Amino acid sequence: MPEPLFERIALLGIGLIGSSVARIAREHGHLAREVVANARTQATLDRVVHLGIADRVELDVARAVEGADCVMLCAPVGAYADLALAIAPHLAPGAILTDVGSTKQSVIRDVGPLVPAGVHFVPAHPLAGTEYSGPDAGFTTLFEGRWCLLTPPPGTDAMAVEKVAELWRRCGSLIEVMEPAHHDRVLAIVSHLPHLLAFTICGTADDLADESRQQVLKFAASGFRDFTRIASSDPTMWRDVFLNNREALLEMLARFTEDAQAMARAVRWGDGEYIEDKIMRGRAIRRSLIELKQA
Repeated sequence: MPEPLFERIALLGIGLIGSSVARIAREHGHLAREVVANARTQATLDRVVHLGIADRVELDVARAVEGADCVMLCAPVGAYADLALAIAPHLAPGAILTDVGSTKQSVIRDVGPLVPAGVHFVPAHPLAGTEYSGPDAGFTTLFEGRWCLLTPPPGTDAMAVEKVAELWRRCGSLIEVMEPAHHDRVLAIVSHLPHLLAFTICGTADDLADESRQQVLKFAASGFRDFTRIASSDPTMWRDVFLNNREALLEMLARFTEDAQAMARAVRWGDGEYIEDKIMRGRAIRRSLIELKQA
């Protein structure tokens, strides 16, 4: 087994992603010799202790990061600025500060200016998840075969970038380095817009007259079930994602709206050829995902 990459990793936030990293670190021993977990509430930390997924828990973020050579922000991205402000004076010289947030320009905007000299800031985004949250939700195989995108700002220490890449490789991820603005546009279409649509369609169903709503729930076909799975995701996290990737999300929503209106016209005027073409293109995308083992 390879030597641990880090002496001590501090996980600030111990939900699905943080608790999965903690489990991997504890079970395999090749990420860090010591795992420190931080959360907003003592109740969450008590649960972490019960689960045995960290060596130490700390309610105070300053104490959590002291002496850590890797600090990973695993909280909702809207909390990053306050977290960075609280931990900056306590980060060890030479430490690596990284994150798992789904928006990268906002992370660099909110955290970058607060990172002390001598600390290496390597933003990252593992493209893995489920609709579940909290310390019980994590599991050691969450990242296997999934991509992790690194978006280091210009001038970031190459060794630090490679160390974060290796951390995610040891979690099972495939690695790609991406420019932050490009990351945000790509994620707007593949992740953020689908979640926005899922929350919206479930809201539409919930607003139906009571009798219709009961029928919707009673006879929900697989299509609607899939939307409800996505729509059961963590509300705080997704609120922060939408607000912090506002421009790219609104751009993709506008493009989708135009395409939806074109499909509505095809349905209205009986344009079966247009409808069939859209369905066939959707099937092709699904086949491609299966071939790439990302389905």
